Amino acid sequence: MFNRVAYKYGFCLALVLLPLLVVAEDFRASIHGISMSVKNHFYALSADIDYPLSAKANEALQNGVPLYWDIDIHLQRPRHILWDKSLVAKKLRYRLQYHALLNMYRVIDENSGEIHNFSTLPAALELMSSLRDVPLLEEAALVQEKQLLIALRVELDRNALPLPLRPIAYLNRQWYLSSEWILWPWTK
Repeated sequence: MFNRVAYKYGFCLALVLLPLLVVAEDFRASIHGISMSVKNHFYALSADIDYPLSAKANEALQNGVPLYWDIDIHLQRPRHILWDKSLVAKKLRYRLQYHALLNMYRVIDENSGEIHNFSTLPAALELMSSLRDVPLLEEAALVQEKQLLIALRVELDRNALPLPLRPIAYLNRQWYLSSEWILWPWTK
């Protein structure tokens, strides 16, 4: 009797959760074109990021919901015995929002406070997509280091969404817009 009841409720639960498990189109951000250079005695990072917005995220943006994006950057020294030693941990934060009355998109760099206005969404995403010469560490600090790892991740901050939208953002695959960690080996 118990097995039949457990089977019945397990089957019903699977039917309810099945739509959540079906993998739809992948809307995750992607990172490519990573490079390091020396600018003004600092090691500077450059990278290109693609932000494909899902229909749900685009709809929320068009309805005035700002989207907060965090770019996590870590410079690490690889070690064979212990975990990698973190030399630099930096977070860049952008806010993307749409103003219906002005019919324009705004990108705000939360770190520097810079505000950029655009007439189209692709133009706004283009600004966020181009990381150029982000200073990480002084050149003198890495005199003895030969081989390092750069770890990058782009994350949509779902906790910054309005409270009624958060449960939906955690259950709907169209809100899974964050990238995976990208590890890039770098040799000086």
